[in-house]
Amino acid sequence: MSSVTYQVTGMSCGHCENAISEELSALPGVTAVAAKSATGLVTVESAEPLEESAVRAAVDEAGYELVGPAQGA
Repeated sequence: MSSVTYQVTGMSCGHCENAISEELSALPGVTAVAAKSATGLVTVESAEPLEESAVRAAVDEAGYELVGPAQGA
């Protein structure tokens, strides 16, 4: 099991959280997604570690920007 928290810019509401969660949940192996617009943090749990490029593409598809792994999260 892998869990990584990412910093995402552009989220401001529940709709944003849902859009990102929906796109990331569609990635193979993803078991849970927790997006928090208040902090800009998105935690992704998956069976195996995910390629950052796949996570970045899913966040981009949702209309937001992945900064990268969150520092200190």
